[in-house]
Amino acid sequence: MNDAHFHLVVNHLPIVGVSIGFLVLLAGLMMKKPQIKNTALGIFIFSALTAIVAFYTGEGAEEIVENLPGISETLIHKHEEYAELFFTMMLILGSVSLITLFLQYKKLSFSKYGFVLILLLSITSIVISKNVGTSGGEITHIEIRSDTNVIQLDGHDDHDDD
Repeated sequence: MNDAHFHLVVNHLPIVGVSIGFLVLLAGLMMKKPQIKNTALGIFIFSALTAIVAFYTGEGAEEIVENLPGISETLIHKHEEYAELFFTMMLILGSVSLITLFLQYKKLSFSKYGFVLILLLSITSIVISKNVGTSGGEITHIEIRSDTNVIQLDGHDDHDDD
């Protein structure tokens, strides 16, 4: 397994994890069940840890992919920018989740504010995860690119009327 393959394996975990964590947290808040809310915190902490792995495997993946034919340095750079932002958000979300879990463990009443903050951070992280995932996919998946000058999969240019 090379660096690009490993990056592809792990990069989906934080993206999917933050969405699952959000849904679990929402259910826990609506049902007012501390066990479910704590489970969401665990999911966010796990997702933050996997974001670390995904982020640090990106450089090795870039070294392999950038030399392939049809790969755009511009798309790689765009993906790196989104990845840095997502990485930062996931570190913040994971840290606040860890602190809130500690506050819950100590049974401190102001931990409820941590859950509100985590809900907002998770929504923001989900939006950013969409951007990082899409921009990463666009690097090698020409079929999802939005520009009109992309060569079609059958080898014909969009503007070829023959």
